[in-house]
Amino acid sequence: MLPKVIDLFSGCGGLALGFEKAGFDIVAGVELMPEACQTISYNLDFRYGKEQTHICGDITEMDAAIFKNKFGDEGCIVIGGPPCQAYSLAGRAKLRSLGDDRVNTRDARGYLYQDFLRFVYDLNAKAVIMENVPESTSFGEMNIPEIVCDSLIEHGYKAYWSILNSADFGVPQLRERVFVVGIKEESSQNIDLPIPTHCCNGEYQTAYQKRFETYKKNSHFKLPNSSDSATNSWVTVGDAFSDLPVLFPSPETKYRNIKLNEDMDYRCEPQNEYQHLMRTWYGMESFASSANAFRNNKRDFVIFSKMKQGDDYIAASRIADELFEKEAEIFGYKPGSMEYLKLKKKMVPVYDRDKFERKWRRLEWDKPSHTLIAHLSKDTYSHIHPIEPRGISVREAARIQSFPDDFFFDCSMGDAFKQIGNAVPPLLAYSVATQVKDAFKEG
Repeated sequence: MLPKVIDLFSGCGGLALGFEKAGFDIVAGVELMPEACQTISYNLDFRYGKEQTHICGDITEMDAAIFKNKFGDEGCIVIGGPPCQAYSLAGRAKLRSLGDDRVNTRDARGYLYQDFLRFVYDLNAKAVIMENVPESTSFGEMNIPEIVCDSLIEHGYKAYWSILNSADFGVPQLRERVFVVGIKEESSQNIDLPIPTHCCNGEYQTAYQKRFETYKKNSHFKLPNSSDSATNSWVTVGDAFSDLPVLFPSPETKYRNIKLNEDMDYRCEPQNEYQHLMRTWYGMESFASSANAFRNNKRDFVIFSKMKQGDDYIAASRIADELFEKEAEIFGYKPGSMEYLKLKKKMVPVYDRDKFERKWRRLEWDKPSHTLIAHLSKDTYSHIHPIEPRGISVREAARIQSFPDDFFFDCSMGDAFKQIGNAVPPLLAYSVATQVKDAFKEG
């Protein structure tokens, strides 16, 4: 019998969903954000008529003993992704903006891995899977994955860490994440890293693949498996989107506030294996698409329409300048006049062009997406639809992260974007979970 799964820092459930699909029973969990706890509870519990397994609360105030009655002699596996804000570049920048004394190493969230480990040891977990951002390897002068592995080894575990790229496992997104893997030293089995199922067509190194030689100097770093044997190409944005509804074909289209629970017809039948999987994750095919809400960026729809795929904020700014100058000329506004400046404020984005080069980016149809982030909750300029003149919808963000179409978001659009941006892609989680399952099946 497989160990039960305890899911810490669960978010909306990406990691747990992958483990569930691999055949594990998720029996308990903790999540601080009420909206995310509601999402994971619906999709992992309520849809099956089960009682809620996840507690909404602060793990630092909880005793691991509350979960000891959730499993028996089969034991448990503890999984989770402690908050990454203190480690990530975006999080560090946000802290700096709040004052010189707000450095990331003073952020208590950067030490929540200690509570994760507290639960591991108090529950005597048979195995451990911890996920985080690659920047966790440089938290001040601390390498958090190394520290976690040292602690696990001191407590009787075999442990290592590595960096996996979601695109190598069928996710239409270049998203690199640290995984710390541990299993009891007394076990005769080891948990191997998953073998990539997809690969890039051509010579390409991701940002963190370039650092592997440096990471090899760490005692517990393990190189990920090569994708040389993969027979599938990376899944692209076009592969992920082409069957979804057309929502906003031109900047002249009237914007409609689409509710997250509103079903819309697919554009066509599934066009590829990825779309088929997204529609049939739960066994039965989904015949309608929900969560097609997108933001009303009224000023910028026309700018989006003139951006080429792959264009960033600098290109968008030039387009905005050209549109504004033409408009000012039509109305005869003189440069520097009140009317001229008022029109410019109305038409031209005000972000610093020296600092926000990548703040806007139009996706490319024939490539995987760049990494989704939680800032999607504020705006979706970082992920502009490759064909339609708008930011991506909630469902498109979910597709980029490999959340299936029958995974529902009973919350606001902003909360849905935040939950998706923070999540572990379920397909990546599934690849890791199958290796964990193999270790216990063979044990």
